[in-house]
Amino acid sequence: MLTALAIRDVVLIERLDLAFGPGLTVLTGETGAGKSILLDSLGLALGARADAGLVRAGAAQAAVTASFTPPPDHPCFAVLTEAGLAAEPGEALVLRRVLGADGRSRGFVNDAPVGLALLRRLAGLLVEVQGQHEQMGLADPAGHAGLLDGFGVPAATVGAVAASWRAWRAAEASLRAAEDAREAASRDQEWLTHAVDELSRLAPMPDEEASLAAERLALQQAERRAEAVAAAAAELSPAGHGRDRRATPPAAALRAAARALQKLIPPGGDLGGNPLDPALAALERAEEALAEAETLLSRLAAEADADPRRLEAAEERLFALRAAARKHGVAVAELPALLDALAARLAGLHDSADRIAALREHVAAARGDYVTAAAALSVARAAAARRIEKAVGRELPPLRLDKARFVVALEPLPEAEWGPGGTETVRFLIATNPGQAPGPLGRVASGGELSRLMLALKVVLAAGAAVPSLIFDEVDAGIGGATAAAVGERLARVAERVQVLVVTHSPQVAARGTAHLLVAKVVAGGQATTRVTPLAPSARREEIARMLAGEQVTEAARAAATALLAEP
Repeated sequence: MLTALAIRDVVLIERLDLAFGPGLTVLTGETGAGKSILLDSLGLALGARADAGLVRAGAAQAAVTASFTPPPDHPCFAVLTEAGLAAEPGEALVLRRVLGADGRSRGFVNDAPVGLALLRRLAGLLVEVQGQHEQMGLADPAGHAGLLDGFGVPAATVGAVAASWRAWRAAEASLRAAEDAREAASRDQEWLTHAVDELSRLAPMPDEEASLAAERLALQQAERRAEAVAAAAAELSPAGHGRDRRATPPAAALRAAARALQKLIPPGGDLGGNPLDPALAALERAEEALAEAETLLSRLAAEADADPRRLEAAEERLFALRAAARKHGVAVAELPALLDALAARLAGLHDSADRIAALREHVAAARGDYVTAAAALSVARAAAARRIEKAVGRELPPLRLDKARFVVALEPLPEAEWGPGGTETVRFLIATNPGQAPGPLGRVASGGELSRLMLALKVVLAAGAAVPSLIFDEVDAGIGGATAAAVGERLARVAERVQVLVVTHSPQVAARGTAHLLVAKVVAGGQATTRVTPLAPSARREEIARMLAGEQVTEAARAAATALLAEP
């Protein structure tokens, strides 16, 4: 529901703040007072085409803010979420438009800048305008199927068509994917066969790269250790390791040195102690240490695990895995999965024919389900169409459309145009004269006829209306008396379900309002401005009397106004 409208510097309006409530709000005033300015201002906030001429003379910009309180389940909240704008269901929604004197404009939703397309999309869910020169909502054929379904088609029937449509489309997508995969695999069959054979012979294992790298490092370390032990042993036994055979081994040198010193010891020994004893003892210890070192080195050499063939095999395997990974553009760890995937694609060439045949059967079955559901929807729509034609037909005579004929046309669509909404188009048509072929609402009916026809439709369809606010601009143009009273009575009925704002020159319509706004043009200081005044009961009676009598309000007119206001 529209709750407030704030207008700044639009044509004759410098500053205006209006509040609206539920029910029927009527706006009256003399011709030229500025009622159209109010509608143009609201249209600006709703994303209508902007014209720099709307900016009040001397002002830098015009601004209009429209506030709404949609119900928590209103579709506008889904639109806001889709657009990335945070909004809690049920909270106020504020649409604002700023128009500069240069003609450029900006749109806002809850103070967040938005494009005009989003502003218009939200506006279409919040407000419907029916006027002499512009119709929104019911005149748009795109919404007729939804209106007919909301009037008399079970929601389960409509939902079944949408669900079966999605299932059919999903089945077709699966079939296309399988066919594309088979075609791609067929093109790559030779490459697939070679790649699978190559990778199968390589037989990569999970985590193999890490284990091979660790083994390679361990073998390299063992090899370096064996080389160091061999080199040390060679130094201790040079003659036995291919070195210069003239070189004296360390052990032999130690023994020769000991024999040379022992020659200096007297045969009977030296009871007073021999100064050579420490040297001889040191040579003896050195010989023992050398023998121990040779033993240890021999043991290390025997225990060394340096197998050049194992290192070579590990390196060849590691390098082969890495080369395969580079060739296929994956990590080594991904090679097993790649082999499985390529093997599956290759195997798929053999069983894809059966799979595609099964998918085609599934598509045919899904199509059959959709056709069955759509046929049920068509039957339900045909029945609802006859009921809505009769219901609207009952509303037309009191609105001076007794010669008009309202028709709901269901036209089958070619299969290429079937969709989640069924297999036919729904169009509301009107013939305003006997013998005239029914045609589109906006082309056949005149402005006044179309507005009254829209009112009749709204009376019938208001119970299922998704748009919470409805605006009629001079729906009573060209009528009076009983017809105007019928229009007012029907506006009041519609307003029991949705908010209705009506710009009217008819006292019969004005008397039906639950709220009454008087639009007047005031000239002060040589400058004209438009003012809007909510009318109290007494002032309201005076305004309706003016509408009945003209400039000279008589007591008879006041009495007639009182009578109109008293009508239920």
